[in-house]
Amino acid sequence: MSTDPIRIAVVGAAGAFGMKHLDGLANIPDVEVTVVSGTRPEPTQAVADKYGVPHAVVGLDAVLARDDVDAVILATPTGVHAAQTQAALAAGKHVQVEIPLADSLADAEATLAVAEASDRVAMVGHTRRFNPSHQWVHDQIAAGDFAIQQMDVQTYFFRRTNTNAKGEARSWTDHLLWHHAAHTVDLFAYQAGRIVKANAIQGPIHPTLGIAMDMSIQLKAESGAICTLSLSFNNDGPFGTFFRYIGDTGTYIARYDDLVDGKEEPIDVSQVAVTTNGIELQDREFVAAIREGREPNSSLRQVIDCYRVLGQLEEQLA
Repeated sequence: MSTDPIRIAVVGAAGAFGMKHLDGLANIPDVEVTVVSGTRPEPTQAVADKYGVPHAVVGLDAVLARDDVDAVILATPTGVHAAQTQAALAAGKHVQVEIPLADSLADAEATLAVAEASDRVAMVGHTRRFNPSHQWVHDQIAAGDFAIQQMDVQTYFFRRTNTNAKGEARSWTDHLLWHHAAHTVDLFAYQAGRIVKANAIQGPIHPTLGIAMDMSIQLKAESGAICTLSLSFNNDGPFGTFFRYIGDTGTYIARYDDLVDGKEEPIDVSQVAVTTNGIELQDREFVAAIREGREPNSSLRQVIDCYRVLGQLEEQLA
């Protein structure tokens, strides 16, 4: 096993999640961010200067042509995830693509086929698998100390314009089903078992954005557990995703990396992993899988069932 630094490029580095990855990578030993990429030179160079990255380029092609890049993290718009993942693998680079893998089942399946034919690590940023709050619950389930009866999940934003997590304008439109529901669909299967039934309804289509602004999804796992997921871009209040695990031995509420019980008493998750930052843990898994020559948690193979469920739900909604 090589001890040379793993040389990583972050594409979409000037966006909200590009910088979250750069923050996480800064804490991982034997990693070197050799290049950052964006769509505009000035903000991309500013990110390079901020994080001490030696090279700033425009576009993915400029990254894939370099010989000082072993792996690529794609924090780019949803619509290009599948094509960019395929391109990175074809160029012989390990790749971690931000959630979602694709915005159609056909593109997800095509990308999986490319990954299966490659000897590179191919991973999707399903961060909920890595948040210490959800890891703690997963460990309880694996130990036989907790079984899910129901998950009740709220994914709420106030996003009636194309803005990112930093409140900045962006050129692409987010999607409740293919992006935000993907987090919960994958997590529910990860915690409760394979999904055997799925239903969805949606509210009115926004006249400008062209997407449903409200959605309700029901899931059932082979274990018998059920999940109710409510999603909205119309919620003018506290935003984010909040998970209530209702089980046979307790109730737990996860808010990103934090966890409380049903009485709102905090649960200490500081010892679950080396950090309480889910994005950093995600990046650590990517680096470790490359270093150890193994399949990562949240590989394309492991998460493809999520996109198959989303494809079924899309057909229902159509």
